[in-house]
Amino acid sequence: MSRGSGRRLVLHVDLNNTVVVADTVSGQGPRAALNSFLSTVTWGRAGAAGEWQWVSDRPSLRPPCPGALSYYSHHGRDPAFTERGPGRRFRSLHARHLQLLEWPGRPHEVLSVQGDPSKRCHLLLPSFLRLLDALHRDGRAFAVIFRTFGTDLPRALLAVSCALQGQHPQFPALRDVALPVDLTPGQIRCSKREAVLTRGAERLSTREDARKLYNYFSSFEGIGGFQDHFDWWARNQFSSQGGKPLWIDPHDSSVHHIFIDDNIRLDDADTIVNPQVFSEGGSHSARRVPTSELYDVCLVQTDLLQAIADQDYFLRCVRRCEENYDRYLSCREEDTASQRWDGW
Repeated sequence: MSRGSGRRLVLHVDLNNTVVVADTVSGQGPRAALNSFLSTVTWGRAGAAGEWQWVSDRPSLRPPCPGALSYYSHHGRDPAFTERGPGRRFRSLHARHLQLLEWPGRPHEVLSVQGDPSKRCHLLLPSFLRLLDALHRDGRAFAVIFRTFGTDLPRALLAVSCALQGQHPQFPALRDVALPVDLTPGQIRCSKREAVLTRGAERLSTREDARKLYNYFSSFEGIGGFQDHFDWWARNQFSSQGGKPLWIDPHDSSVHHIFIDDNIRLDDADTIVNPQVFSEGGSHSARRVPTSELYDVCLVQTDLLQAIADQDYFLRCVRRCEENYDRYLSCREEDTASQRWDGW
């Protein structure tokens, strides 16, 4: 068993196209949101005459070969991607996953949402609820913090609250998970000088001490949510520099922060999280690090298709991160020891 299994987990979880197949920012329902996601994970290139040529029939989070471009990067997100043009090639894949999203039995006012006119869909992916159930059964100490640019925090938090009351037909045992849900959404607003967190009467700033927000999130109890600063991300050209801030302290052995978001990418010019690492234990300032340093360690790029099709998907992601975090910390310890040795 991984040594990481003893650490407290703090899971920062995006909503849209991560645990909720919808997008309130663009007003997309499940069908359109799934189409938009598919346009980001299918790969091709423009031919000599400008026509689109596919280089792979299989969706993937990363380019399948050098020079491959996602359809999204060349044409933009397309909410009707599989219904017209080159994207029709993936129509059956879209239909299969849309069917997997269908709500079983009688609709639930909160936990199910309107899909196609005659269909209801899951609001929260079963794989996310399965993660909560599995961590509880394993006796893990954990918290969940929704981090979204959208306006759907109240709905998502209410849905989790209903699920933890045993109202989900597939997960009645969630009533045994003693996690408080704070239905009050918070905000995180960023500038060159600071990040400011507010929720109700709470207000914290990193202006003089970045560790304040790290300590706040590390000791977070239960399930809550914060709306991150989309305009700041846009002003920074959608790069990591303007992304959702995440603080990591490798010297703190008691907690492991993991951020799960479909827009996490290895290209720091086109990613959604701003990872910052405290280089020394107890230090009050953190340095921004490349996504590649923490990819599948503290940063998970959601594969929405797998999250829909495999109920153990998020659980496997967390376990993989824990194994990799152990290795990450070991490498840092070896590097530190080597530096000390070199200095003697």
